[in-house]
Amino acid sequence: MTRGFGIIGTGVIAAIHADALALLPDVRLVAVTDVAGSRAESFAAARGCAAEPDLDALLARRDVEVVSVCVPSGLHAEVGVRAADAGKHLVVEKPIDVTLAAADRLIEAARSARVALTVISQHRFDAGLIAARRLLDDGALGRLVLGEASTKWYRRQEYYDSAPWRGTYAMDGGSLMNQGIHYVDLLRWCMGPVREVTASCSTQTHQVEVEDTSLAIVRFSSGAVGTILSSTAAFPGFPQRLEITGTEGTMTIEDGRMVRCALRDPGEITPAGGAGAPGGAAADPAAVDVASHAAQIADLLAAVDEGREPAVSGAAGRAALEIVLAVYESARSGRSVPVGQ
Repeated sequence: MTRGFGIIGTGVIAAIHADALALLPDVRLVAVTDVAGSRAESFAAARGCAAEPDLDALLARRDVEVVSVCVPSGLHAEVGVRAADAGKHLVVEKPIDVTLAAADRLIEAARSARVALTVISQHRFDAGLIAARRLLDDGALGRLVLGEASTKWYRRQEYYDSAPWRGTYAMDGGSLMNQGIHYVDLLRWCMGPVREVTASCSTQTHQVEVEDTSLAIVRFSSGAVGTILSSTAAFPGFPQRLEITGTEGTMTIEDGRMVRCALRDPGEITPAGGAGAPGGAAADPAAVDVASHAAQIADLLAAVDEGREPAVSGAAGRAALEIVLAVYESARSGRSVPVGQ
């Protein structure tokens, strides 16, 4: 059975979704739509699918079972709720939205409509992260002590100037909300729930209303501590990095590849995991390896067939958003901010 997909929004990230769909068997991109009709038509012509004039027309198609929501972040819930109400399963780009209230509306809409919802955190499907998760599940690192997530990327001012919604609180958020949230999710996935953050955010090099650099100290519910660093002002751009330290060892992942794993007792464990070419997205927002996107979309389809939650659920997307918003609140208020209370 061929599964029909629609893509809502045909900007930069939509091409990644289309390329990911092309890697999956028995999956077909049926139609796209965009508020800029000419852009949707050009995208559709290049991909051999239909261009619908508006969202209602795309959602009315019976041959569209799943939609990828690739609109600006501040519209994710608005568009996603309409798609859920139309009975479509949902692949929502990160972040789930830019407010917890919007995230909750989307999660509830998907639940009420009994449709599956996954929020893109494709790096969970990178080989290095799969290996890391296996080590953690096996207890190979012992009691977790320290977790560090770093996104030191570079974006030119032209990136923010390319669309009026970029670099705004209402539609985008800053470097942590847009770029760093991937590794915020991975940090929480590996270290467990966050209890509190203490943060500082600043705009160092760009003409935007949001931050382009953020730094947070994190206290986890387990008692472990950590840091989150995110910037789009770090020329020329560096690999995203996740480092997890426990009482029995440390592992370091860069751009989805495990580059170091030092265990007190390695035994017969072979933890190394690779991924695609590292570093591309550090300086180019379009240079994203599509294989992990494809793996996450495949997991959504398997979840639909098996009647389970996707590996990255709406609740997981909300949890990452809550941490980001707590960082922002801490930076604004100058105090530590609790999370999940």
